[in-house]
Amino acid sequence: MLRTLGVGAVAASLLLIGSTAPSSAARGGDDVPPPDGKITITVAAVNGSGCRPGSAAVAVAPDNTAFTVTYSEYLAQAGKDSKPTDSRKNCQIALNVHVPQGFTYAIARADYRGYASLAAKATGLEQAGYYFQGSQQTARLSHRFTGPYDANWQTSDETELDARVYAPCGEQRYFNINTELRVDGKNADPKLTSYMAMDSTDGSINTLYHFAWKKCPKR
Repeated sequence: MLRTLGVGAVAASLLLIGSTAPSSAARGGDDVPPPDGKITITVAAVNGSGCRPGSAAVAVAPDNTAFTVTYSEYLAQAGKDSKPTDSRKNCQIALNVHVPQGFTYAIARADYRGYASLAAKATGLEQAGYYFQGSQQTARLSHRFTGPYDANWQTSDETELDARVYAPCGEQRYFNINTELRVDGKNADPKLTSYMAMDSTDGSINTLYHFAWKKCPKR
Protein backbone atom coordinates (compact mmCIF):
# COMPACT_ATOMS: atom_id res chain seq x y z
CA MET A 1 0.00 0.00 0.00
CA LEU A 2 1.23 3.49 -0.88
CA ARG A 3 1.09 5.87 2.03
CA THR A 4 0.96 9.69 1.87
CA LEU A 5 2.98 11.23 4.67
CA GLY A 6 1.89 14.84 4.32
CA VAL A 7 1.92 18.28 2.74
CA GLY A 8 3.85 21.01 4.56
CA ALA A 9 6.49 23.70 4.37
CA VAL A 10 9.60 22.97 2.37
CA ALA A 11 9.52 20.25 -0.33
CA ALA A 12 7.28 17.68 -2.07
CA SER A 13 7.57 14.01 -2.72
CA LEU A 14 6.40 10.79 -4.30
CA LEU A 15 7.51 7.33 -4.82
CA LEU A 16 7.38 4.26 -6.91
CA ILE A 17 8.67 1.05 -8.05
CA GLY A 18 7.74 -1.29 -10.83
CA SER A 19 8.31 -4.96 -11.75
CA THR A 20 8.26 -8.41 -10.19
CA ALA A 21 10.12 -8.81 -6.90
CA PRO A 22 12.91 -11.37 -6.75
CA SER A 23 13.12 -14.06 -4.12
CA SER A 24 14.45 -12.39 -1.02
CA ALA A 25 17.53 -13.47 0.82
CA ALA A 26 17.52 -13.90 4.56
CA ARG A 27 15.48 -11.12 6.07
CA GLY A 28 18.54 -9.68 7.72
CA GLY A 29 19.86 -8.69 4.29
CA ASP A 30 16.83 -6.56 3.40
CA ASP A 31 17.39 -2.83 3.09
CA VAL A 32 21.13 -3.17 3.72
CA PRO A 33 23.13 -1.27 1.07
CA PRO A 34 25.69 -3.31 -0.90
CA PRO A 35 28.92 -3.28 1.14
CA ASP A 36 31.15 -3.21 -1.92
CA GLY A 37 30.82 -1.98 -5.45
CA LYS A 38 29.92 1.43 -6.72
CA ILE A 39 26.38 2.40 -7.67
CA THR A 40 26.19 4.65 -10.71
CA ILE A 41 23.15 6.47 -12.04
CA THR A 42 23.15 8.33 -15.32
CA VAL A 43 20.39 10.18 -17.13
CA ALA A 44 19.64 8.15 -20.26
CA ALA A 45 16.90 10.45 -21.58
CA VAL A 46 15.05 13.61 -20.56
CA ASN A 47 11.84 14.70 -22.20
CA GLY A 48 9.25 17.30 -21.28
CA SER A 49 8.37 20.96 -21.12
CA GLY A 50 9.62 21.22 -17.53
CA CYS A 51 13.09 19.79 -18.02
CA ARG A 52 14.91 20.68 -21.17
CA PRO A 53 18.07 18.64 -21.85
CA GLY A 54 20.80 19.77 -19.47
CA SER A 55 18.38 21.08 -16.82
CA ALA A 56 18.23 17.89 -14.71
CA ALA A 57 21.14 16.13 -13.00
CA VAL A 58 21.51 13.05 -10.78
CA ALA A 59 23.80 12.34 -7.82
CA VAL A 60 24.12 9.24 -5.57
CA ALA A 61 24.48 9.49 -1.79
CA PRO A 62 27.93 8.36 -0.52
CA ASP A 63 26.33 5.54 1.51
CA ASN A 64 24.32 4.26 -1.50
CA THR A 65 21.02 4.68 0.33
CA ALA A 66 19.51 7.38 -1.89
CA PHE A 67 19.88 9.40 -5.04
CA THR A 68 18.96 12.98 -5.88
CA VAL A 69 17.53 14.50 -9.04
CA THR A 70 18.24 18.24 -9.31
CA TYR A 71 16.02 20.43 -11.51
CA SER A 72 16.97 23.95 -12.57
CA GLU A 73 13.98 25.19 -14.62
CA TYR A 74 10.76 23.40 -13.75
CA LEU A 75 7.88 25.84 -13.27
CA ALA A 76 4.18 26.08 -14.18
CA GLN A 77 2.24 29.34 -14.00
CA ALA A 78 -1.12 30.95 -14.79
CA GLY A 79 -2.62 34.43 -14.68
CA LYS A 80 -1.18 37.73 -15.86
CA ASP A 81 1.06 37.50 -18.97
CA SER A 82 0.90 33.68 -18.93
CA LYS A 83 0.29 31.54 -22.01
CA PRO A 84 -2.17 28.62 -21.86
CA THR A 85 0.74 26.21 -22.29
CA ASP A 86 2.49 27.69 -19.24
CA SER A 87 -0.08 26.20 -16.86
CA ARG A 88 1.11 22.60 -17.26
CA LYS A 89 4.72 21.40 -17.25
CA ASN A 90 5.93 17.82 -17.23
CA CYS A 91 9.17 15.91 -17.12
CA GLN A 92 9.98 12.29 -17.87
CA ILE A 93 13.45 11.09 -16.95
CA ALA A 94 14.85 7.67 -17.81
CA LEU A 95 17.64 6.70 -15.42
CA ASN A 96 20.26 4.04 -16.08
CA VAL A 97 20.95 2.51 -12.67
CA HIS A 98 23.94 0.15 -12.26
CA VAL A 99 24.09 -1.72 -8.97
CA PRO A 100 26.65 -4.24 -7.68
CA GLN A 101 26.20 -7.82 -8.85
CA GLY A 102 23.99 -9.88 -6.57
CA PHE A 103 21.78 -6.98 -5.47
CA THR A 104 18.57 -5.40 -6.67
CA TYR A 105 16.65 -2.33 -5.56
CA ALA A 106 13.26 -0.68 -5.19
CA ILE A 107 12.44 2.94 -4.47
CA ALA A 108 11.02 2.93 -0.95
CA ARG A 109 10.25 6.64 -0.75
CA ALA A 110 10.71 9.83 -2.71
CA ASP A 111 10.84 13.38 -1.35
CA TYR A 112 10.02 16.26 -3.69
CA ARG A 113 10.12 19.90 -2.78
CA GLY A 114 9.63 23.27 -4.38
CA TYR A 115 8.09 26.70 -4.00
CA ALA A 116 4.58 27.92 -4.78
CA SER A 117 3.05 31.38 -4.99
CA LEU A 118 -0.69 30.97 -5.53
CA ALA A 119 -3.20 33.83 -5.50
CA ALA A 120 -6.50 33.43 -3.66
CA LYS A 121 -8.68 30.80 -5.40
CA ALA A 122 -5.79 29.61 -7.59
CA THR A 123 -4.73 25.97 -7.26
CA GLY A 124 -1.54 24.00 -7.86
CA LEU A 125 -0.98 20.31 -8.52
CA GLU A 126 2.12 18.13 -8.34
CA GLN A 127 1.92 14.49 -9.36
CA ALA A 128 4.18 11.64 -10.39
CA GLY A 129 4.22 8.07 -11.63
CA TYR A 130 7.11 5.63 -11.83
CA TYR A 131 7.98 2.39 -13.59
CA PHE A 132 10.81 0.15 -14.68
CA GLN A 133 11.32 -0.21 -18.41
CA GLY A 134 8.98 -2.90 -19.75
CA SER A 135 6.58 -2.81 -16.82
CA GLN A 136 3.35 -0.95 -16.20
CA GLN A 137 3.45 2.55 -14.76
CA THR A 138 2.17 2.93 -11.23
CA ALA A 139 -0.92 4.99 -10.50
CA ARG A 140 -0.03 8.65 -10.54
CA LEU A 141 0.07 10.18 -7.07
CA SER A 142 -1.33 13.71 -6.77
CA HIS A 143 -0.76 16.51 -4.28
CA ARG A 144 -2.91 19.67 -4.42
CA PHE A 145 -2.32 23.15 -3.05
CA THR A 146 -4.85 25.98 -2.75
CA GLY A 147 -4.22 29.72 -2.69
CA PRO A 148 -3.57 32.00 -1.05
CA TYR A 149 -0.26 30.20 -0.64
CA ASP A 150 3.24 31.64 -0.70
CA ALA A 151 5.80 29.24 0.74
CA ASN A 152 7.96 26.19 0.19
CA TRP A 153 6.00 22.96 -0.25
CA GLN A 154 6.70 19.35 0.70
CA THR A 155 5.01 15.96 0.54
CA SER A 156 6.35 12.46 1.16
CA ASP A 157 4.87 9.13 0.08
CA GLU A 158 6.32 5.76 0.90
CA THR A 159 5.65 2.13 0.03
CA GLU A 160 4.86 -0.43 2.71
CA LEU A 161 7.52 -3.13 3.03
CA ASP A 162 5.37 -5.94 1.62
CA ALA A 163 4.26 -3.82 -1.37
CA ARG A 164 7.69 -2.83 -2.68
CA VAL A 165 8.49 -3.94 -6.23
CA TYR A 166 12.11 -4.61 -7.12
CA ALA A 167 14.02 -4.42 -10.38
CA PRO A 168 14.44 -7.88 -11.94
CA CYS A 169 17.68 -9.54 -10.87
CA GLY A 170 20.31 -9.86 -13.59
CA GLU A 171 18.55 -7.48 -15.98
CA GLN A 172 19.36 -3.89 -16.87
CA ARG A 173 16.22 -1.78 -17.18
CA TYR A 174 15.74 1.97 -17.13
CA PHE A 175 13.95 3.44 -14.13
CA ASN A 176 11.47 6.05 -15.37
CA ILE A 177 10.19 9.00 -13.35
CA ASN A 178 7.25 10.88 -14.84
CA THR A 179 6.32 14.09 -13.01
CA GLU A 180 3.95 16.97 -13.67
CA LEU A 181 3.14 20.44 -12.32
CA ARG A 182 -0.13 22.29 -13.00
CA VAL A 183 -1.48 25.68 -11.98
CA ASP A 184 -5.13 26.69 -12.42
CA GLY A 185 -5.87 30.39 -12.12
CA LYS A 186 -9.31 30.60 -13.76
CA ASN A 187 -11.04 31.49 -10.48
CA ALA A 188 -8.32 33.86 -9.30
CA ASP A 189 -7.75 37.56 -10.03
CA PRO A 190 -6.55 37.64 -13.69
CA LYS A 191 -4.22 40.53 -12.88
CA LEU A 192 -2.16 38.27 -10.62
CA THR A 193 0.34 35.58 -11.58
CA SER A 194 0.33 32.26 -9.75
CA TYR A 195 3.08 29.70 -10.11
CA MET A 196 4.37 26.42 -8.74
CA ALA A 197 7.99 25.37 -9.14
CA MET A 198 9.97 22.23 -8.58
CA ASP A 199 12.80 24.67 -8.04
CA SER A 200 14.30 26.81 -5.30
CA THR A 201 15.59 30.32 -4.80
CA ASP A 202 19.12 29.27 -5.73
CA GLY A 203 17.93 27.87 -9.06
CA SER A 204 17.87 24.17 -8.23
CA ILE A 205 15.82 21.71 -6.25
CA ASN A 206 16.94 18.39 -4.84
CA THR A 207 14.40 15.62 -5.20
CA LEU A 208 15.44 12.67 -3.08
CA TYR A 209 14.65 9.02 -3.85
CA HIS A 210 15.33 6.47 -1.11
CA PHE A 211 16.58 2.99 -2.03
CA ALA A 212 15.41 -0.30 -0.57
CA TRP A 213 17.81 -3.21 -1.18
CA LYS A 214 17.55 -6.98 -1.51
CA LYS A 215 20.08 -9.69 -2.26
CA CYS A 216 19.33 -11.59 -5.44
CA PRO A 217 18.89 -15.37 -5.14
CA LYS A 218 21.99 -17.36 -6.03
CA ARG A 219 21.74 -19.23 -9.29
